[in-house]
Amino acid sequence: MTTDFQKAATDVKNLNSQPSNDELLELYGLYKIANGEKIENADKPGMFDLKGKAKYNQWQKLVNDGVTKADAEKKYVELVGSLKQKYGFKG
Repeated sequence: MTTDFQKAATDVKNLNSQPSNDELLELYGLYKIANGEKIENADKPGMFDLKGKAKYNQWQKLVNDGVTKADAEKKYVELVGSLKQKYGFKG
């Protein structure tokens, strides 16, 4: 994990406003891949866990798209940077 990624993971918690659901899902999927977590080892969410399913599906989509750990770190840092500009940042 790069220092930039670790800083972005901390900074995202200090945005002035909460990102949209789509932005949060993108952050989640990128974070999981960048963190080296394997979707094959994750439990599938239950039928009525709509939020869990959305997160799992986003993660799976990124895996299917071939996003590597290094790609995910870079994209996560870039996304957090754009969210800091869009929503403001307490830091």
